[in-house]
Amino acid sequence: MSIEMFRMSKKNVTRLFVGALVAVGVGVVLGFIALWAAWASDAIDVGGSDVVDVNGGSGAWTVLGLVVVGSLAILGGTVAAVVSWIAALLNTWQLEDKTWFVSLLALGLLGFGILAMIAYVVAGPDGTKQIVARPSIPEAART
Repeated sequence: MSIEMFRMSKKNVTRLFVGALVAVGVGVVLGFIALWAAWASDAIDVGGSDVVDVNGGSGAWTVLGLVVVGSLAILGGTVAAVVSWIAALLNTWQLEDKTWFVSLLALGLLGFGILAMIAYVVAGPDGTKQIVARPSIPEAART
């Protein structure tokens, strides 16, 4: 298997990364909505003799559904973000200058992958659009 089989343009990497950010954002918003709904429907009570008291009922099931959907959105967004990071690594590996590749790899492994990906999306090169100089055949040699 070669890297050539996994070519993804910067445009597609960017779309995947932005989609991942949106999915994580939607998941976080659903989590806050679930917390608000739990509080509003008295599915949870904070304070009193118990620190947190959980009450059953239809409100609790609604909250549980929101938490599950929000968690799945966050999980899907996280997986998509990692896939976009790997695609960016494969994209920059094809470049002759390995600065972007090393930067993306090092920052990603050190836990700053989001910053590395934002920098790549804003200013990174596209390894699939490398200009390859091909020698031209003189007109006299063609005949």
